[in-house]
Amino acid sequence: MSMQSRYRFTYAWLPDGWHRNVVISVDPGGDIVDVSADDTVTAARMINGTAIAGMPNIHSHAFQRAMAGLVEQRGGEGDNFWSWRETMYDVAGRITPECLNGVAAQLYADMVKAGYTSVCEFHYLHSPGDSVAEHSHEQRLAMSQALMDAAMTAGIGLTLLPTLYQTSDFGGAPPTERQRQFSMQTREYLDLLDALRQSSQRSPQLEVGMALHSLRAVPPESLQMVLDSQRDGRVIHIHIAEQEREVQACLERTGKRPIEWLLDNAPVDRRWCLIHATHATAAELQGVAAAGAVVGLCPTTEANLGDGIFPMEALLEAGGAFAIGSDSHISLSPIEELRWLEYQARLARRQRGVLTDGTSSGGALLWQKACTAGARVSGRSIGELAVGKRADIVVLDTNSPLFAARSDNSIIDTFVFSGTSEAVRDVMVGGRWLVQDRRHFAETAVAAGYKRALQKMFKRDRL
Repeated sequence: MSMQSRYRFTYAWLPDGWHRNVVISVDPGGDIVDVSADDTVTAARMINGTAIAGMPNIHSHAFQRAMAGLVEQRGGEGDNFWSWRETMYDVAGRITPECLNGVAAQLYADMVKAGYTSVCEFHYLHSPGDSVAEHSHEQRLAMSQALMDAAMTAGIGLTLLPTLYQTSDFGGAPPTERQRQFSMQTREYLDLLDALRQSSQRSPQLEVGMALHSLRAVPPESLQMVLDSQRDGRVIHIHIAEQEREVQACLERTGKRPIEWLLDNAPVDRRWCLIHATHATAAELQGVAAAGAVVGLCPTTEANLGDGIFPMEALLEAGGAFAIGSDSHISLSPIEELRWLEYQARLARRQRGVLTDGTSSGGALLWQKACTAGARVSGRSIGELAVGKRADIVVLDTNSPLFAARSDNSIIDTFVFSGTSEAVRDVMVGGRWLVQDRRHFAETAVAAGYKRALQKMFKRDRL
């Protein structure tokens, strides 16, 4: 019989609420096989802290971590998402598979230390920036492999989302010179998906979904062809309605707003994650909620880019689901994303406690909703401390002064609204302790690889 590992937690937040003396048993494959609450007799390794489910990060562009903090000098009157995008293209043009691996490994290790235990990588860097020839299948595989290897190095669970990108705007405008690195033909894209799916079947820590970059970058006929050939696809992500300019262009070209067009023309269902949806109408959000799709929100990036404020109350009133991501990685903290979801709503309404239901802890409600929906659009069995789920466990240091004299019900409120990543002491992912006493097991080697990658990328410049 295979040996299980058993861990006893002082407190744990289970699907039905807080419990003391919780023993969680994990099989050698990294799945939870038993959860025993109020258990004072089972022999288990004592973990002196509070266990909560790890958070899925549903939207990442790993390479953009290399530019965090480099685009904060005002670039003239019209400094906005579109001017930021030019710097992003410049950074993308410096990335080789080796550099991508070094940047992503550091990023993923830092995510784990902050309480993210899995990540959806929205991956459109399909060829090295220094490539001059036509992009080959081998180059595309090498760029994807760099991310899979980085996730393995850091230990994080990965949903790789190879991304289709073909045009620079609505109406089939060809990609610009700087966008060629992202683009491929539909047949090439489907071949890449097939190859990656075959290689992913060996690991419970890896899932391959798919992403459509945006309606402006994927013509309707390509979108249709991909969806027709991928009816059994686990998860489908798309950037949508992030910018007012994009909404206007879609209206002019199709007579419909982006989300409205998508709901009318694609089989949107529970597998779909609509990233940003910043400029959505209440009617569109009702349609999204009715379809069962998840809205993927990245408040720190959306604020950093000046996108606008997502109408969160309209989504919740429609019964819709949301998850969170760190997108451009100017912040790597799940609590900061959740905090800003609530704070944006407070600023818009000039009231407090806007997103809570009035009966439970606001922080806990946000954490739970983001975990549940995030698990669904990750396509992996994660998101709660329950039998059959991956053993993705975040241990809060409730012995620290931050949590002094706090009752069970205020632990997550305290963590989300006044904590920092320092409150995360230990992190288990897929049954492995990756972070113990705030140190990631591979952080020294990972940091050296990251520094090498950035020195190589920016050797022409003084930062």
